[in-house]
Amino acid sequence: MSVKYDFLIVGTGLYGAVFAHQANEAGKTCLIIDKRSHIAGNIYTEKVEDIHVHRYGAHIFHTANQEVWKFVNRFADFNRYTNSPLANYDGEIYNLPFNMNTFNKLWGVTTPDEAKKIIEQQREKSYVENPQNLEEQAISLVGNEIYEKLIRGYTEKQWGRPCTELPAFIIRRLPVRFTYDNNYFDDPYQGIPVGGYTAMVERMIDGIEVKLDTDYLENKTYWDSLADKVVYTGPVDAYFDYCFGVLEYRSLRFETEVLNTDNYQGNAVVNFTDRETPYTRIIEHKHFDFGNQDKTIITREYSVEWKLGDEPYYPINDEKNNAQYERYKTLAEQENSVIFGGRLGEYKYYNMDKIVETALRKAAEVLSSQ
Repeated sequence: MSVKYDFLIVGTGLYGAVFAHQANEAGKTCLIIDKRSHIAGNIYTEKVEDIHVHRYGAHIFHTANQEVWKFVNRFADFNRYTNSPLANYDGEIYNLPFNMNTFNKLWGVTTPDEAKKIIEQQREKSYVENPQNLEEQAISLVGNEIYEKLIRGYTEKQWGRPCTELPAFIIRRLPVRFTYDNNYFDDPYQGIPVGGYTAMVERMIDGIEVKLDTDYLENKTYWDSLADKVVYTGPVDAYFDYCFGVLEYRSLRFETEVLNTDNYQGNAVVNFTDRETPYTRIIEHKHFDFGNQDKTIITREYSVEWKLGDEPYYPINDEKNNAQYERYKTLAEQENSVIFGGRLGEYKYYNMDKIVETALRKAAEVLSSQ
């Protein structure tokens, strides 16, 4: 390969795909490589039994940014899916986020004033002026009953440790709504691409050369030599060979199965908030697309400890890891020919719309200077 490209994009996830599209549209030559055997990163969807399966967990696109919404709609039609997850606590079903339907199920109340009064009474009983851990923080916000049934078990499974050992900052605020509205997001634009996310990304990078099953870091010098600039969306600590140590993450494990029934749980996402159920949630993929297939596909999602070599999902942005990342960020800023972007490149959890927004902004900044 003696071709010289303007940009080498490492990763076919949303950040890399958006940047590549913008560069290609501006007349720049691009090569995209990815160590996985498929495009689209963690938003990859594959068709099984005529159902679009979200292989790496549920992804619902939502945004308040009209520019971002217009951009993604260039590559897909979005359905009207509204994220309305349920919580299953020992067989009892509650609506999320906490709203009047939740409070009616918990206490039989029917008005916002009644619900507010009960929450305030419970908060007062356990209020802590300066919460020292997540448990004290959560109870101080919403009281003991909501905490025990809908927060504690799920959170302890998610983080792999007791809430009394988790820092208070993880849960500084909790969404509490005194309306009968089960929509999890407040954003005006929401939905899932008809045909799945993979098809959306395919259209985004149409006409751009892509190489899969290719690990950039295994032959970094060679790949760098092919392009004037590199857009790197992999782990920032791996790029610098972990010189300041390994940044920490939580990971996920998925168990997916096809069932000979047309409807398993009646909702796309059900969180299991008791501590005894080992998985955090069950995703029933057909409900993202209002499917009427004879079969259904479910995925049980487990939050697991992460170790180097596992798939990193959620950055652990505590004081220790953030301080470590700042040292890597200083090194990254000195790499004049490399752009670090995305969840792994910036060691930051991003919603999908924010990934698109930051990639568009960075592409505009870089391309305007050329």
